[in-house]
Amino acid sequence: MNSSELMAVAINNSLNELMNNAKKHYASLFFLPSFKKATVAIAIICAIVGVSSILLFPSITGMFHGVLLAVALFLLSLFFDWVISKAVLNDPIFVLRRTVALSYFGWFLWFFFIGVGVVFGLIFNVLWWVKLCLFGFAALLTLRAVVFFAASSATTVKRLTAVLLQPVFCMLSFVAFWLDFKVAPLIYVPFIVIAPVVACAAAGLFVYLLDRMGQKMYDISSMTIFKAFMLNWVSALNDPLEAFFEKLGKDEDVEVSFLKFDASKPKAAIIVPLVHPGPFKNIGSSLLPSMLKHAYEEKYGGDACVPLGLLGHELDAASQAQNHKIINHVLGAAGFSSTIDKATQCVTVSEGFVTAFCQLFGKTALLSFTLAPKTTEDLPQELGSIVRQEAEKLGLDATIVVNAHNSLTNNVNIEASLETLREVASKCLQKAVSMPLCPFEVGAATVYPSEFNLKDGMGEGGITALVVKVAGQKTAYIVIDGNNMISGLREKILCALREVGFQESEVFTTDTHAVSAVVLGQRGYHAVGEVMDQEILVNHIKVVAQKAASVVEPCRAGSFRIVVPRVRVIGEECLTSLTVLVDKSIQKAKQLVVPIFAVEGLFLILLLAFL
Repeated sequence: MNSSELMAVAINNSLNELMNNAKKHYASLFFLPSFKKATVAIAIICAIVGVSSILLFPSITGMFHGVLLAVALFLLSLFFDWVISKAVLNDPIFVLRRTVALSYFGWFLWFFFIGVGVVFGLIFNVLWWVKLCLFGFAALLTLRAVVFFAASSATTVKRLTAVLLQPVFCMLSFVAFWLDFKVAPLIYVPFIVIAPVVACAAAGLFVYLLDRMGQKMYDISSMTIFKAFMLNWVSALNDPLEAFFEKLGKDEDVEVSFLKFDASKPKAAIIVPLVHPGPFKNIGSSLLPSMLKHAYEEKYGGDACVPLGLLGHELDAASQAQNHKIINHVLGAAGFSSTIDKATQCVTVSEGFVTAFCQLFGKTALLSFTLAPKTTEDLPQELGSIVRQEAEKLGLDATIVVNAHNSLTNNVNIEASLETLREVASKCLQKAVSMPLCPFEVGAATVYPSEFNLKDGMGEGGITALVVKVAGQKTAYIVIDGNNMISGLREKILCALREVGFQESEVFTTDTHAVSAVVLGQRGYHAVGEVMDQEILVNHIKVVAQKAASVVEPCRAGSFRIVVPRVRVIGEECLTSLTVLVDKSIQKAKQLVVPIFAVEGLFLILLLAFL
């Protein structure tokens, strides 16, 4: 591998690693309990707080007031969560479930200090309980201030109201309890007045310094990006984040290769846009494979599939508007008449761990690469140009080159040199050209397995089977709308297809990033077959392949390669800046937490000491 190849590989690996880190961090942010679990937990904590107060004031009156305190804390907590969610913020992030979940975490924090206070109160005197309860009140305010300042897009006044409303009214319940038992107001009234100011100031400084870091590094507001991410991850709103990508992206001409099969009506299509289906979830071109499939099928009929081309994250579309631009160009160009009536049988060539899979339709070559069972990740665009040149030398007019993207191991840095890939491609093309051209038949079918969803690694495009029959050879092309497959599954699928009569087959994934950042884990997504029941998956593939084989009929093929001009893409520079900023922000937050909040805590401890 020469120096330019090594540099390209290093950049691509680095970018993929950064993207995976970002997806992992953001996916983990939103692992929240359900509304029911959070509500039950709050009720239990409030009940324990009420019982603990009875321990400090063991009497009938103490028991009565302890029960009242528990009920008041629980009802006030839920009521003001509802008020904040529905009336104060009216923010798509802070729906009632998430507002209650924040209270759930806040009560755990406050309960820690209340619990320690009860122990100290029993050992020494009740003032320890009062003061630690007050300190927990300040800690709760700080937590809420950080969350609402960082994540909410509401006005400053509304965010401050959301920070203070519930804790202050719960604190007043404690005040009422303390007044009943003659605890002097001078001990807690000054703290209740000063603590919110200190907590909000500390949280505001923390958020400001994080935001300033983004401005310094990339002239980007860290908090604006964070809020855009939050809106996407928790509410599936993609406009705020895509507006940011549109602003910082760049325009590129995007190639789309297209191969279709027609009988009396459109039968099937293979569409390969040179746009990476990323970066994650429903942002940018993550959903492009399924969108393009469904749009083509709606207009022309038949079954379409959108396997991955040869490229990486350097060409992620910036927004849904760019997706529709690509789709409209493809649909506009796809209405031509197919004229190719002969094809070769499918051939394969392997060298080392590189395998090429090729079939000719007239003078159009459909060629794919896999490194299975080694990791098959993104392959460089340069390879597509090399294959095209090799094909032209052999007298071919067009090539459609696919990255099978069908094997993922724990070692994701396995690379084949461009020279090896070129040699395998050249041999495979030569082998295909030497085969006789014969009439062919095509059948296609799609299945949408109800057992699998995005969290399992299955996108909205389902599983498409395209079967080509030439001179007695049945070949199955299986395209799964997912982001790669675990190593070994490809071989299991190919074996199952051979058992039902397919002499040659290959399995592809679309590399859709719609499945990314929707689950917790090292990668932020599950590859196909990682958590799916593989027997069910393989059975679906066998059934859909046999269904496609049952509807084969004589077809004609046609192909084109178009260029969609000025597609706004995120680009390598933007993605690198974004993903670096994610990690840098987390590192900066860890550095700021101790000095800022330790100083805040020390000040509040000193204040309590003098009361």
